[in-house]
This record gives sequence, structure tokens and C-alpha cells, in this order.
Amino acid sequence: MQIAEFSLERYFAKWEFAVRHVLGASDVEPYSLGELLALADEDAWRRWNSLTLGYTESLGLPVLRHEIAQMYDRASADDVITFAGAEEGIYTAMHALLVPGDHAVVIWPSYQSLHEVARSIGASVTLVPLDPCDWSLDIDAVESAMRPNTRVVVANFPHNPTGSQLSIDQLKALITIAERHGAYFLSDEVYRLLEHDGEPLPAAVDCSERALSLGVMSKSFALAGLRIGWIATRDRALFARLASLKDYTTICNSAPSEILALIALRAKAIVLARSRAIVRENLETLDAFFTRNADRFAWVRPRAGSVCFPALRRGEVDEFAAALVEREGVLIVPGSQFGFPGNHFRLGYGRRDMGEAVSRLEAFAHAY
Repeated sequence: MQIAEFSLERYFAKWEFAVRHVLGASDVEPYSLGELLALADEDAWRRWNSLTLGYTESLGLPVLRHEIAQMYDRASADDVITFAGAEEGIYTAMHALLVPGDHAVVIWPSYQSLHEVARSIGASVTLVPLDPCDWSLDIDAVESAMRPNTRVVVANFPHNPTGSQLSIDQLKALITIAERHGAYFLSDEVYRLLEHDGEPLPAAVDCSERALSLGVMSKSFALAGLRIGWIATRDRALFARLASLKDYTTICNSAPSEILALIALRAKAIVLARSRAIVRENLETLDAFFTRNADRFAWVRPRAGSVCFPALRRGEVDEFAAALVEREGVLIVPGSQFGFPGNHFRLGYGRRDMGEAVSRLEAFAHAY
């Protein structure tokens, strides 16, 4: 089967670099190279200055894999394989887990590759929707969606695009459901460590040997341009399959990106504090915006991450978004790009220009 066109990425390809403000962005304000290098320790500086631009180790730079593993309680560097962003990780994981005739259960709305790659393989997919009233998940609905041929349950929390978050009990319940049915649990954790209140959820890889934790430098670490992601799993056979499949995609990572990712992870306390400060300030701006404009927009305040999924109360959101780009140069992402019905749209609050972008959105909404 041919894979479906990636609606969201085609949408960004058309508009992202042609507008003043990308208000639908999913990441946090990116670092400049100089800012990041200023965080380097002596070892990282030595590695950076002596770097040769040849092929790198397929699984990833060993010291980088070690640093990634420090974010987990039960996973070691030997359980971590790096990829060219989370996207390659998703693509590879689905091909490692599924064959034609299999079944996948995916929490939805979601990043399109979390369900479309499975369909392109020839697997069937059941989408389990979050409740738009509060973006909560019905665990019983996941149980009801399971079939004898279900091979993977896919979840993304903290959630894109809604900013929803699970409780620890809900996470454990999802993992238990997958285990009971002999399925794997693929946990997209790219916004982990960007929670607004309280401790982060345990990583799935720490909870089960049949779990995969997907991470990336793009979101919480504000380094999307590095294209460094990873999967951590304690299942040795699955790990070997992932490694073999990577030989058919990127083979290995960008050598400079690996060192830059190492710098950021070693300085993760500073990097994450910066990201949290940006989203905290922007959330205060959004609180005031949605209070002032409650007659025009509805929203559920996000609990984690750097995106939310408000709704336009009047009009049609695709038309609204198109006119907003044309007249104000502000880009939001209509829910149609996620295949989600209604008037929802993704709004990102990780960029430092969000205040100006929201001001333009507000002026436009009042005149629309």
C-alpha cells in the first residue's frame, strides 16, 4: 500500500517559512548554535573541535546513548538506539512491530505517522478518541478496541495536539492492557519533562519490557534542527530488529548533531528550565487571551507540553485559518490537518514571538 500524504507536514511545507508568525508550531524556541555551544563542558568542546565528518556508529554515539539513558530508571545505554528525529523512530518501530493483517490501537488525535505508517504496512488501525470536553482518555475504550491480532497500542502523552496528560494509574492501565493481549506499548514521549505542574510520568520503558519510549531533542530540548531522536526498549529481539531496519533508512546520524545533542543533554537542567520558563510565560498570556475572547474561542487549558487545541466558536476554522495567514501572516493549524472533526486548531506556545502572534490573532478575530 502507498502511504497517505502527510497532511500536517504538507501544510507546514506550504506555509511555515512564508509567514511572520508560526502560531501552530509544536516546538520550543530553538537555540542558536552559539547559545548551545556556550553550554558545552570540556569533554564536549574537545569532541566538537576534533570532530571528523565521516560516518558515525549506527546505533548512535555511545556517550550520547549513555546520556539519554540517564533519563530512565531501568534502561541502560544498551537499550537506546538513536534516529534522525522522532519521525524515523516511529517509521522504524512500526515496521519492526507490524506485518500485513496485524492491528494497532492508537490514541487520537495524533501525529499522523503514529497511525498512517501502520496502515501503509497493511495493518488495520482503531483510533480511540480523547473526549473533547476535557481531552481525557477512556481506558475502557482502549480495552474494547483490542483484538486477537492487536500487536501495538500507541499513546502520546504529554499529548500533541491537546496538551492533555495521563495519570500514573492510567499509564499503568494502558501498559497492562497491552501486556495482557500480548501487544507492545509504543509511548511517544517527545514532550516528557515539559510538564507544567508536578512530576513527569514514568517512562514506559521503565514500566515494561514490552514498551518502547520514543524521545527527541526537538520539543522539550528546543533543538529540532539537530534531527536527533531515540527509542529506548528493554526487549532485545525488538532492539535488534530496530537496528537492522535503520540500515535501510539513515544508517547513522549526523556527526555534528550527535555532539550538539550531547551538550544539551549534559546541560539538561539549564535547557529544560529555559523551555519551561518560555511556556510558563506564554501560558499566562493565553490565559488572559482566552478569558477576554471566551465568546470567540473555547479551550481546555493544557497540562503539559507546548501545544493546545482550542476551538473557534463561530465560522469555519479552515476558512478562518486561511484568512488569518493572508491578512496577518499568522499560521495556526486547523484540526482538519489531524483528520479531526469540528472547529479545533492547534496553537503552539513555545515560541518567544507568541505574544505578538496572539495580538494579531485577537485583532483579526474581532474584525472577522
